[in-house]
Order: sequence, then structure tokens, then C-alpha cells
Amino acid sequence: MTEILAQADAYLKDFEAAVTAVDTEQQSIALDKTAFFPGGGGQPHDLGSIDDMPVVRVKRQGDTVWHWLDRDAAAGASLPAQGAVVHGSIDWERRYRLMRTHTAFHILCGVVWRDYQAQVTGGNMEELRGRMDFEFETLHAELVHEIEEKINAEVAAARSVRVRVLPREEAFRIPDLIRTKINLLPPQIQQVRIVEIEGLDLQADGGTHVAATSEVGEILISGYKSKGRINKRIELTIR
Repeated sequence: MTEILAQADAYLKDFEAAVTAVDTEQQSIALDKTAFFPGGGGQPHDLGSIDDMPVVRVKRQGDTVWHWLDRDAAAGASLPAQGAVVHGSIDWERRYRLMRTHTAFHILCGVVWRDYQAQVTGGNMEELRGRMDFEFETLHAELVHEIEEKINAEVAAARSVRVRVLPREEAFRIPDLIRTKINLLPPQIQQVRIVEIEGLDLQADGGTHVAATSEVGEILISGYKSKGRINKRIELTIR
């Protein structure tokens, strides 16, 4: 089992961990703990290095997080042995851009739910841009400008972003905890991680976020598309 340090401290840049498994064919290693976010919920996995070898892919498989290493880029260095203690370092600039982006999407989701009661049907993000789809039949071009003003007002409000973990039964007593049209939390998850933008949004979420909305920067709605009579897409760019 890998402890995902990024879920407790998104600002952790470096860490040490023990190698728990090695796959020489895949050139990948598993660790007992990691600051690398393994991807999920539309957020890409982190990049960085382990013992100066570039980490080119990170993925959770069951309770284990695997890290794929580019040995060729590190002059053919050998994979660490099982039991070895290694030093990991994430690509912080990339991570921070993704943190800002992820929080921007929660701001958008919070405003759209609070003011229009529209559920999320899908989404995807990259560094400082991405899209979110809503079941939002009444959305139109004029309303998009209004939403952009509202989400930037939430950035300016410098609302705190807090993370906590609750037992599943307690978490699901929170009204509207799941904002997606489909509940994506499998029943075997008994501890639910909650991300709260104070006074605006409260959701089950596993990704990394900034500590306050003021860190996000200016949010532009760079695109709006109708994906059918009911489903609408909002595209964001963060400056």
C-alpha cells in the first residue's frame, strides 16, 4: 500500500521513501509513500524525478502507486532495488499550475451549483486550461459572461481551501457532496477525502489544490459549446 503524501500536503516538493516493488520490464518502481499525484478525477499525474532519474508516468494500481522511470535520460542508471531508500522530487512548477487549474474548476462547479443547480457530467484538465461539462439546459452565451464575472469574484474573495477525510457514512450525510451526475466513489472506499472552498463549495475529491482561491489567478471562459439540448461545455483558461 502506498501512502499518497500529496493528498495531505499538496505543497510537498521533495520526499524520501522505501522501494516496495520493482518491475524491470516496465522500468517502474512502487514506493511505501509518494508525493507524486497518480492522476485521477480529470487531473493528470505528476512528473519529476527519483534519484535523478526522470519520472515519466505515475499510476495507482489497487492500493499501490507505480512510478515509471526513464533510465536512459539518467545515463543508463540502474533501477533502485527493493528495500532501497530513494529521494523523490516533483516538477513543482507543473504541479502548481495543475493545482491552480483544479481549484479553478471547483470554483466554477461551486458557482454553477450554487446559482443554477447544474450537475457536472464530465471534465478534463491540463496545465492552466481544461473543460467541464454540465447538465445545464438553460446555459446560453450571455449567461457565460455572468458566470465568468462570478467565478473571478470568488478568486478575489481569497476563500480558504481546506482538505479533510471523513468516514464514508458521515461524508454521505453532507447534502450535495457528489456534484457529478454519476457517483464515481466505489463502495469499497470507506474514507472519503473532502475538499472545501470555504463558503462556496464542498465536494468529495482526491486531487491537489491551492490553499486559497486568490492563488488561482484570473479565470477566463475561453469557450462555450452546446453538446446537445441539455449538456453544455464550458472551457477555462487560467492566467
